[in-house]
Amino acid sequence: LSREEEAASAAAGPEETEVRREDQEKINRFSRLHQREALLEEQLKAKQKDKEDLEEISTELELADEDELVPYKIGDSFVSLPLPEAQSLLATSSGRIDDEVTRLEESLGDLREELSHLKVALYARFGRSINLET
Repeated sequence: LSREEEAASAAAGPEETEVRREDQEKINRFSRLHQREALLEEQLKAKQKDKEDLEEISTELELADEDELVPYKIGDSFVSLPLPEAQSLLATSSGRIDDEVTRLEESLGDLREELSHLKVALYARFGRSINLET
């Protein structure tokens, strides 16, 4: 709303807008998407931290001696592996994490786009009588 429209709306007093079924469905959809957004953001942060950790480990392994056995974590266990094999497994893990980060970022982008469309529709219908900001 423009400032003039807001002022006119405020001067006219609170206006009751009927909540139709389709409006309630949009509000519910917005709520579910907002919760999903928070979950995806949390997952993305965790994956980015994992990615940083793998990059740090990769850098450390570059300094290791070729003849040393390197402890490599598989599940809950550590296995001693030759350096080239550990680096190969680490590269595979890094590639998988990169793919997951990309997928999460794309999902988050799509979700935010849909949230934006819902926000526009709901604010257009209800104006200032609805609060979708968090």
